[in-house]
Amino acid sequence: MRKTKPKKRILLPDPRFNDTLVTRFVNNLMLRGKKNLAYNIFYDAIDIVSEKTNEDGLEIFKKALANVTPAVEVRSRRIGGATFQIPSEIRPDRKVSVGIKNLISFARKRNEKGMAGRLAGEIIAASKEEGAAFKRKEDMHRMADANKAFSHFRF
Repeated sequence: MRKTKPKKRILLPDPRFNDTLVTRFVNNLMLRGKKNLAYNIFYDAIDIVSEKTNEDGLEIFKKALANVTPAVEVRSRRIGGATFQIPSEIRPDRKVSVGIKNLISFARKRNEKGMAGRLAGEIIAASKEEGAAFKRKEDMHRMADANKAFSHFRF
């Protein structure tokens, strides 16, 4: 490649749990630069999760994120005149990023009161290996498995 890779930005850990993964999640949750509001939503969601499950909310969140993090994805590649869906493994940092984005996007689509409640519901569902975000991961794996005949076209 001609250009050098851009330097990775160092994320500061969040104030309550002192965890950089939480900061990364909150950065994806944030809209229009309102980080304080995003932190409040996340912390409220974690409190709701710990209330409902009587366990540590952060541990449930990490378990949920691990459950919705995909290992493989399909990428479109044009070969000859046909477009093939080629399964490929995901880089570790992208894995987490895709998992976070799926969790947030499906939490936004839920029908519960307030974003904190929606996020808490999706986190609880994902930790039990159910819910829309987990289904999305399963679908990604299923598509990759169905198209593994084209894996020799890997790029």
